[in-house]
Amino acid sequence: MASVKVTDRIGAGADSVWGLLRDFGGIKKFSTTIESCTVEGEGVGAVRTITMPGGLQLQERLESFDDAGRTLQYAIIGENPLPFTDYLSTIRLSEDGDGTSVEWSSTFEPKGIPEEQAGKIIEGIYTGGIAGMKSALGA
Repeated sequence: MASVKVTDRIGAGADSVWGLLRDFGGIKKFSTTIESCTVEGEGVGAVRTITMPGGLQLQERLESFDDAGRTLQYAIIGENPLPFTDYLSTIRLSEDGDGTSVEWSSTFEPKGIPEEQAGKIIEGIYTGGIAGMKSALGA
């Protein structure tokens, strides 16, 4: 099992950053690479279907949600266009002075490409997502 972890800081309060993340269907608010997102269900077990450019789709299921701890975990389920399987991701926020520390990590199995290449793709997704959060919050 391979893993990736990206840690960064956002110059906005943890409650503001969590406000973006806790809305499982609201990923489009901070991700410019997503054309649409629909959600079936509520809370843990909810499944969001994300449509990306070119009509590519993937589904992610909310695996755990800790509002007080500002942590959520999601898994990619079913067939997906990405070069990895068995993907499980965790996003953790913590107060960092007048800002927020973001830790976004995952475990996965590369599919058809070397582990290092799959890891770089995931790192790019995380750094792009964090940059989108900064932009959405004006931080």
